[in-house]
Amino acid sequence: MPESIKLLQNLLDYCSVKNNVIAKNISNIGTENYKREDVVFKDMLDENVSSFLKTDNEKHLGSLQMNNSNDSRFEAVYDNSTEMDSGVNNVNIEREMSELAENTLRFKFASKKVGEYYRSIQSVIKGGGAV
Repeated sequence: MPESIKLLQNLLDYCSVKNNVIAKNISNIGTENYKREDVVFKDMLDENVSSFLKTDNEKHLGSLQMNNSNDSRFEAVYDNSTEMDSGVNNVNIEREMSELAENTLRFKFASKKVGEYYRSIQSVIKGGGAV
């Protein structure tokens, strides 16, 4: 399986987890002292930082390096900002809806590309063309 398809499948998994976290944030907008959560795609960020981003100084992008002590690909992290955006907690409905729209577009893109790949494989199996 091509590496790009694996990355797209990981992106689909990420989008699913991200959607659940966004839904949790939105549903808790009125919950006192609730801290909004976000999702970090640890492995992809680590791999991309180490393989695609080249720096002249080892200290550059140091804050992006993540600890891989947890074997999970995704990590839910709390937003510890003290701004009370909703008046009750730090959930900002405009931000959550914006992230939801962005996440939906990512999911649609990745699912379309993965679907196209598997349809082309199916076509080759049926003898209708080459990949």
